[in-house]
Amino acid sequence: MMKDKQRFFDLAAPLLLSGALIVVYLATLAPGLTWANDGADGGDLIAAAATGGVAHPTGYPVYLLIARLFQLLPIGSLAYRTNLLSAIAMTSASVLIYFLVKQQLNSSQAWLPAIISGFAFGLSPLAWSQAVITEVYALNALFVALVLYLSVVMISEKSRKHADVILGLLLGLGIGVHATIILLIPVVILIRLLRPQVSTSGQAFWKRWPLDWMPALRTFAFILIGWTPHLLLPLWAASHPPVNWGDPITWPREWWLVSGQLYRDNLFGVTYVDLWSRLQLWAGLVIGQFGLAGLLIGLLGLTVFFAPSRLMVLSIWNVLVYSLFAINYNTGDWYVYLIPVFLSIAIWIGIGTHGLIILVSRHWRPGWLIGIALLFYLLVLSIARWSQVDASHDTSAEVFGHQVMIEAPSNAFVFVQGDQAIFAIWYFHYALHQRPDIVVVAPQLLSFDWYQQTIRATYPQLNLPGQFPWPVVLEVTNPSRPVCFVRYSGQADIQCPLSKSSTP
Repeated sequence: MMKDKQRFFDLAAPLLLSGALIVVYLATLAPGLTWANDGADGGDLIAAAATGGVAHPTGYPVYLLIARLFQLLPIGSLAYRTNLLSAIAMTSASVLIYFLVKQQLNSSQAWLPAIISGFAFGLSPLAWSQAVITEVYALNALFVALVLYLSVVMISEKSRKHADVILGLLLGLGIGVHATIILLIPVVILIRLLRPQVSTSGQAFWKRWPLDWMPALRTFAFILIGWTPHLLLPLWAASHPPVNWGDPITWPREWWLVSGQLYRDNLFGVTYVDLWSRLQLWAGLVIGQFGLAGLLIGLLGLTVFFAPSRLMVLSIWNVLVYSLFAINYNTGDWYVYLIPVFLSIAIWIGIGTHGLIILVSRHWRPGWLIGIALLFYLLVLSIARWSQVDASHDTSAEVFGHQVMIEAPSNAFVFVQGDQAIFAIWYFHYALHQRPDIVVVAPQLLSFDWYQQTIRATYPQLNLPGQFPWPVVLEVTNPSRPVCFVRYSGQADIQCPLSKSSTP
């Protein structure tokens, strides 16, 4: 009877977790193109995937391949189908956290702390916000969770070689989702390098951890193999897609793209004056994800109840290295790089919950009530946060795009300023094939030779000089075309001086 009951909970808990999260995510999922939750890059990613193009640095080839598969689904708009990828990926990452905690605890009472960990992460505001829009961070969270899970589960002698291969491939492929997964490579290689031995009395510490080079070398070799989807970028660029960042048909151009040279100055670009402010924001964000009670239980789990293990090492590394990167990355959305940090803290919360249940059960039999109370606490927090992350009613990007498509005169040059406006127009013009008569130009990119070549390939009907770094050159050499200047500053700003207001 007890075994049947345990089997029921083991089966029902992950189904409950995944079912509840996907319902919540679908209820708050953006129905189309959105700028909600710092999702300005969505138009670029959707358009690149839909046109077989190359997204902004670092190219994200693996993300684009998976996004294209989701774009084939026969439901909703093109943007909705791509948004759905994020919801599925974040749900899967949360379920993997459940199995990680359950594996670590290896207890008949582990299902409740494990499901709390899954909900703690999946309903944390930052993870939730990225689960309902088109961005790379949800899929990146899934790859991070997979690396942690396989590092913990595949540790027997029989599975070690398989683990080297799979972990290497995951890390390599993960670079094609988001390059920050590189931060996990050192600790994974170290774990593969060290093979703990049963200690004997008086044995030196270093003799308990002899080096085994083959697993580490094998893992590194398969990281390189997993990186090979980046070789697709030149093939995609060779077809001259309209979204073709870097036009990476040569090695220097591909290196410029995949190494993120466009953003290199942002790395460790935070001044010492601003560093203290960033640290304060970091602390506030950590508390904001789980509430003070959740965070305290997580810290208790780490410091008191977490037995030394691979998962403990990996989770601590995650928190330290991703926090260091995010805090020192000088960009407005630096905090999204903290999602792996919150993934680790969610694991600690599960460990801490289990420890408290065991501790309370020794003096007060229904210790599981601690877990139910924490689950209810997370539910209350999620209700309070709903409006913060809900993208289901956000139509500003869609309204903007439709307005530009309607108001632009026939055969006009449409010069678009600002990333969110540019990417939105790329989505409507390139991905949805609206207004094929107009020419869309991003003036801020015209200084790049690859973008000039993209304009030539996308609009072969234009009369273009050898070099045309300024919008005025396009106007002068194509005088029959009206000109519009477009940007978004809280509302659509569309200026078409001296042009007719007729539309096709």
